[in-house]
Amino acid sequence: MFTYHYHLPLLAAFAIGLGAMAATPTAHAENLLLHRVQQEKSMNLPARGMTAAQVEHRYGAPVRKLTPRGGDSRHHPVINRWEYANFIVYFEHEHVIHSVLNTPAGNNTNPSAAH
Repeated sequence: MFTYHYHLPLLAAFAIGLGAMAATPTAHAENLLLHRVQQEKSMNLPARGMTAAQVEHRYGAPVRKLTPRGGDSRHHPVINRWEYANFIVYFEHEHVIHSVLNTPAGNNTNPSAAH
């Protein structure tokens, strides 16, 4: 029983160390997300509710229109996505539901590289 008490502080320190290592990627991801949200707020992105025609008139033609997603039921409407050089616009029917910075494939760890 004496040996058990001897190893208890060592096991506790090990568990704390593992917890800290596991939290590090999460904290890093949260910092990246906060950075990305701050960048999006400072950019002039298409606003929720704009029509596709308004977006195209204000921002020009997209670099490409991605394949629509959804539409398999009335609970899953068709979502269209337009890709611009620095952002992607998501439409439900003809209205913007969200605009986000475009993070190039393979560069999900550095949102500032999307400039």
